[in-house]
Amino acid sequence: MLTAAPDIEVLVRFGRALADPVRCRILLALREAPAHPADLADTLGVSRTRLSNHLACLRDCGLVVAVPVGRRTRYELADARLGHALDDLRTAVVAVETDRTCPEAATEGCC
Repeated sequence: MLTAAPDIEVLVRFGRALADPVRCRILLALREAPAHPADLADTLGVSRTRLSNHLACLRDCGLVVAVPVGRRTRYELADARLGHALDDLRTAVVAVETDRTCPEAATEGCC
């Protein structure tokens, strides 16, 4: 059963999902159109195993859903508004000092 997460939890889940470049690329690809895992792996140039792990994370975060299509599974964004949010984030201007990195950047995590 699906439920809506509270506001702060949505932001935390979204932030954790975006913390990994591969997951960002998956979300951007799914923003364009739903896709099957094998096609996503080929498009993104990652192994199917690695892609599967990232898709599991994105499902756990509630950002993507798996849709059965015959014997295959297609993935899509859980809500079309996530695509708009990704567009807004991509075009946002951030102030970055060239000699600094985010202290969290070295740690990997999932939802």
